[in-house]
Amino acid sequence: MEILLKYSTALKTQLQKAVPQGGPHQLYDPINYILALGGKRIRPALTLMVCDFFETDFNKAMNAALAVELFHNFSLIHDDIMDNAPLRRGKRTVHEKWDVNTAILSGDAMLILAYRFFENYEPKMFRELAKLFSETALQVCEGQQHDMDFETRDDVSLVEYIKMIDHKTAVLLGAAMKMGAIVAEASQSDQDKIYQFGRNLGIAFQLQDDYLDVFGNPETFGKQVGGDIISNKKTFLYLMAVGEGTSTQADELEHLFSINPKDPTDKIATVKEIFLTSGAAQATQREIEKFSHLADSFLNDIEISEEKKSMLREFGKDLMERVV
Repeated sequence: MEILLKYSTALKTQLQKAVPQGGPHQLYDPINYILALGGKRIRPALTLMVCDFFETDFNKAMNAALAVELFHNFSLIHDDIMDNAPLRRGKRTVHEKWDVNTAILSGDAMLILAYRFFENYEPKMFRELAKLFSETALQVCEGQQHDMDFETRDDVSLVEYIKMIDHKTAVLLGAAMKMGAIVAEASQSDQDKIYQFGRNLGIAFQLQDDYLDVFGNPETFGKQVGGDIISNKKTFLYLMAVGEGTSTQADELEHLFSINPKDPTDKIATVKEIFLTSGAAQATQREIEKFSHLADSFLNDIEISEEKKSMLREFGKDLMERVV
């Protein structure tokens, strides 16, 4: 995203110095490997951008941004182990390239390194940043556990699903932005509002990701369209269709999400049709719009210029339209 380019470029330079040099290489090489895979680095770039928008040199937020990026990649290493995923960003996952034990230990080291970056701040700011970081990290773990629990449950509610994606995805986006505001010593009110902006945008983003997994353009989505259907993942679309569709549609969906055909083409097409005819697709779009508007509403009273608010709205728009 062009708006974040300045910040992601500065971050990339600092990331190259973020991991201890020397040995043991078996511990640190996997960390350097996953960091070098790149990715959009949206969250840490937002930490820097928000600090800048509150009229403070964004380099002062660099340590917080590095903590966010190391934590995010730590979670990816462990997620890949739990999912038994062979690839991450088109390359072999850490546990595939090395082994599971190495991946676990290197991931643990990343989490500890992330905390150490906060030590570069004065005591009061250190406490604020570390407290937010700890709360967020625990919520991400809770979200991951809920996601795992949902795989074996047939009674997941829409409220529970929103809470799961809020904790698993959205809180880190909100926390990344709030850290920039904390470093800039923005008012408590502005810190809270920028957090809510990021958090609600994160929920909208994840719902959009669920939607595009089914209805996205295969050429621009960046992942296999229909992947959630193939893996029988019960997303917001599924829950809405089962809850709001006819009993026949609900029964058919439950059957389709209990099988794994060698060729999933027909399964994907049937599920897609049920999502449309049950009204689940339209309901999901309304939910995306609701959280997008809620995010936007928190910007109105923040003490930054209208130009900066417009840039944040533009970022939100870019994030939501990235793969349509």
